[in-house]
This record gives sequence, structure tokens and C-alpha cells, in this order.
Amino acid sequence: MPWKGAAGCPRGRSRAGLSLAEGIYITSERRQHGKDAQGWRRPPGTARRSIGGCPLPPESRARMTPEEDGARAPGSVRIRVEGQLFSVEKAVLVESSEYFRALFRSGMKESKQEEIVLGELSAAGFLAMLRVLAGERPVLGGEETFQAVECAAFLQAKPLAKYLINTINSDNCILLYQAAAIFGLLDLFHRAALYIRDSYAELEDYLDCLSADLLAYVEALLPSSFVAVGAHTPTFEFLEDLSRTICYLDEEANTWRTLSCLPLSASTFLAGMATMDNKIYIVGGVYGASKQVVESSFCYDADTNAWSEFPSPHQLRYDVRLVGHEGCLYAIGGEYEKISLKSVERYEVSSNTWTFVSDLPQPSSAAPCAQALGQIFVCLWKPLDTTVIYEYESQQDAWLPVTELKRQQSYGHCMVAHRDNLYVMRNGPSDDFLRCVIDCFNLTSRQWTALPGQFLNSKGALFTALIKGDTVYTVNKMLTLLYSVEEETWRFKKERAGFPRSGSLQTFLLRLPRRDHDVAT
Repeated sequence: MPWKGAAGCPRGRSRAGLSLAEGIYITSERRQHGKDAQGWRRPPGTARRSIGGCPLPPESRARMTPEEDGARAPGSVRIRVEGQLFSVEKAVLVESSEYFRALFRSGMKESKQEEIVLGELSAAGFLAMLRVLAGERPVLGGEETFQAVECAAFLQAKPLAKYLINTINSDNCILLYQAAAIFGLLDLFHRAALYIRDSYAELEDYLDCLSADLLAYVEALLPSSFVAVGAHTPTFEFLEDLSRTICYLDEEANTWRTLSCLPLSASTFLAGMATMDNKIYIVGGVYGASKQVVESSFCYDADTNAWSEFPSPHQLRYDVRLVGHEGCLYAIGGEYEKISLKSVERYEVSSNTWTFVSDLPQPSSAAPCAQALGQIFVCLWKPLDTTVIYEYESQQDAWLPVTELKRQQSYGHCMVAHRDNLYVMRNGPSDDFLRCVIDCFNLTSRQWTALPGQFLNSKGALFTALIKGDTVYTVNKMLTLLYSVEEETWRFKKERAGFPRSGSLQTFLLRLPRRDHDVAT
């Protein structure tokens, strides 16, 4: 349920056990026995080096120690907020806040003061910013969330605003939307509005708290539609193939409609496909019995209903995993000439260029990937019976191990993210792919749990899973099944029409200006 008071923690999460972070010294005038009540710290060696792709300056990575007698560390400045003192490295503030960058470079007398008073902010909001800058993933209550938005706006702290965007969920989306409107964080405002639009039916009973203008903005947005495409190889113009289409589910009419025909030379068979900025990107794919790689890459723009080509990766590859993330495409692993690849390339849309980034820890094709809290995660297999999850740290350009799961004769074949959870779908005992098991890894608690029971994976439907809001979509030729993501399980929600054609499918979400296309056959 969306937050309507001060206790707005996401379901099943506790604020207990979240440390402060490296490089930030905190003291309070309400200190007891000379020790800060909040002065405990993250164990050595466990701190992250970036958050949401924003690097931490080297100065912020020193191990935290409690500030004694109001002293401050070299290169730091004292910030007083609501009677509390925070000793913070200047480099951290300059790197992360437009407000402090302008202040310290202004040459004004305030820029040389040992102590700066921020009379307009709350200590809780400022502390939330410091924790994010130090690489933590704090779970914020309702009041803390509001104060964090205020802090992000007042201090023009982009990493904090970015973190808030990445934590939008059904519990806090309305609060974030209202707070962003009050304090003028436009990106957060729009992203929260999009989330509300996609979850409108589930949130409708709580929208009476929005003003008429805010509600009208949400209702004017396009909702996301569930989109799917089958595995197709290139064809010739004289061999008209009406099945080579991208289709979407019209949920009101309970039917699939044809969105667009694939370009004649495009292949979706063993291709990497991803969406970003309301566009579908296709990389790789094969044709012919010898699996020759299609050398062209294609982009479909849902806003203009038009196709275009863009450069292919330097390394031709098929059975590749393509991920769209923060204005870039990542072509992860794959195969070429029947050899598995561990190389990864990044395509920057703005510059129209591919560059190699850090290799995967091991070769892998069609590696399950998901994005959570603004980060990319990938599943890889290791003998014996081990599924390992890695996180890509873009500033370090490194794949860092997160956790592993060992189950006899069972590996992760698909992974989706919801809030701070990664759901890994793996085969049942003895290579049983009809009845699969789902395990959940929580990025905050760092704990694994298993969803009760088994999930039917008829014709690979479970491996098409995609999450919109709190709803999971899965599809095959027979039916489309929707589940509600709950604290400890996925509960069946409703059934819709199956995809009109057989074969393996890739699924996406797009916002479609038109939803009156012909029924797919």
C-alpha cells in the first residue's frame, strides 16, 4: 500500500542493520559517553565503490572513525544540520553536489569556513544523501523519503536524485511524485508519474490525495504495453511472411495486435534484443544452417513507428544478451562460430560508437540479466551445480561477484528484478523444465529465500517473464499469465490470450501512441 504516514518502509524490509559508510564522519551534540549513537560502521572490505554508476572520490574511501571532540579529518568540512555536525570530505561534496561545488569554488568567505550551517534542511535528509554518496542502499521511510527529495533538490545532488528514481515502487511512488513536484526535481517527477500510470488500476484508490493538475499529468501519459516477438530469420521481399511481426497485448480486448513488421534483413533468431527510451534494439541474430551472423543491427522507434539501422558490435555475435542501461546498450557474451564469448561491448547511443568493456568472468551465451536499483546483474553457471550472480560496476568497469546459489542439477535460466529483489528461475530436479523453481535474492538483506511450490513453465512461458509495477507477465502460444508479486510469493492474478504463434519469444514493455492496430493472426 502506498505510504500515507511516517512509516513508509517497503513491505518486508526493516531499517535496522543499515550502517553508515566509509569516509563520512558523523557526530551529534546529543552524544552519549563520548560515542556517537550512530557511529557504528560497515565491516571493512564490504563497502561499494560507486552507487548507481556515480563514482566515489578516492578521498571518501578511507575507513570511517568517530569524530572526537568536534575535530575534523584533513580535507574535510563540518556541516551543521538541525543541531547535528557532519564532517565530510570536501571532495565528496564537490563531486556530488552543484550547491557545494559552487560554494567551494566561489572564493566567498563561506567557502573557507571550517563549519557551514544548512538551516533549510533536515538532518535525516542530509544523512540519507551521505549514505548514498558512500555507496549504501538505504531503505527510507516515508518522512525520510520526503526529506531526501528536499535535500536532493536544495543541494542539487544528482546521485541522490538518481538513487530515488531507482527506488520508485508502489509504496513510495505517490509520495515521490508529490515531493518532486514541490521541490522541482523534474526527472524524478516524470519517472514517478510514469510508474503511477503503469500501476494505475492498483493505485487508483490512493490517488485522491493528488491535486487535479498532478492527476491530469499522470492520466495524459501513455501506459506501457506488453510486447512480444518470435524467432525469425531474414527473408526476401517476394516471400511475404506475415508472421514476421512484433505484437502487443491489448489487455482490454484480450487480444494480440500487430505493432510492426520486422525489416526483411533482420533476424530475431538467437538475437540480442532490448528496449531503451521507448525503442527496441536488435543485435546479432543468425541465418542459415551454419548460423551465419546478421551483420546489421536494427532499431524500432515506437514513437515514430519507424525502423533504422545502427552499427553492429566490433565482435560479431549471436545468442548474445543485450541490455539497455542509462543511454547505452551492453552486448554481453554470446557465441561466434560455435565458440562461447566472454567479451562485452558497450554502445553509446549519443556518440553512435561501440567500445569494449571488461570481460565477463567466464564465457557465456544468453546469460540471464536483470536491472535492479540502477545496476546491471548477470547470472553465470559454474560447476558443480552453482549459479553465480555478478554486478557490473560501470565506474570500475568490473564484474563483481554478489552471491551464489548451489542446487543439485539446477541452474538459473532466467532472472527478473522487482524492487531490491532478484528472482532467479531455475529448472526442477532431473532437468525438469516444465515445473520450475524460483529463488529470490534480496540485495538489502543479502539473503536467499525460495518461493513456495513450483511454477509451470509450459513451452518456456516462465522464461519470458517481465515485471511491470507489481505484476509479472509470462506468455506462450496457449495463454498469457499474470502474477502479483507479493512479499513471499508470486500469486496468480489473471489469464489473458496466448501469443498467436508458436516458438520461443522475447518480451518487452513499450509506450504506444496508437493501440488500434490490426489483430495479429
